[in-house]
Amino acid sequence: MAQQGPTSPVPVPNKDANQPAPKPVREGIDLIVNDKRYRHTGEAGMPLLWYLRDVLRLTGAKYGCDQGDCGFCTVIVDGKAIAACQTKMEKMSGKRVTTVEGLAGADGKLHPVQQAWIDEDAIMCGFCQPGQIMAAVDLLSRQKNPSDADIDKIGNLCRCGSYGRIRKAIKRAAGTMKDKA
Repeated sequence: MAQQGPTSPVPVPNKDANQPAPKPVREGIDLIVNDKRYRHTGEAGMPLLWYLRDVLRLTGAKYGCDQGDCGFCTVIVDGKAIAACQTKMEKMSGKRVTTVEGLAGADGKLHPVQQAWIDEDAIMCGFCQPGQIMAAVDLLSRQKNPSDADIDKIGNLCRCGSYGRIRKAIKRAAGTMKDKA
């Protein structure tokens, strides 16, 4: 009887250690920030402010009071101004967020409120200005010709007392936006 040789092994796909293995999609909170899609896979209780600043590195929104009273962290979510320090990521699923970094057009042209801020020299130290600008954008989306009283209701704090310049900038932006409508 003839002796049989070793049987040939069944072919195995080449498992090169340098080839990345596909990973399953991580569960998370999907949202859109400044027209870009993101998925937050971290802690659901994280405030939106810290997600924007620490994860996405969008540092326009500032930390101020941690109570939502100062307005330094104001961003726009689904068309409405909110305090990012008080808004948890668990509430952000499917939401559209706009920060001061996302106001300018794709061509780099400034939003009328941003341009008015420059034209009226509303910026002093600058710390509160991103929140002030976002609150003004929100106000002008609801009221095309706000009164001084309407502007005063914004309530954002300014450490330098630039309120008169801010009021002028908002009124200038309102006029510019009315002219373009």
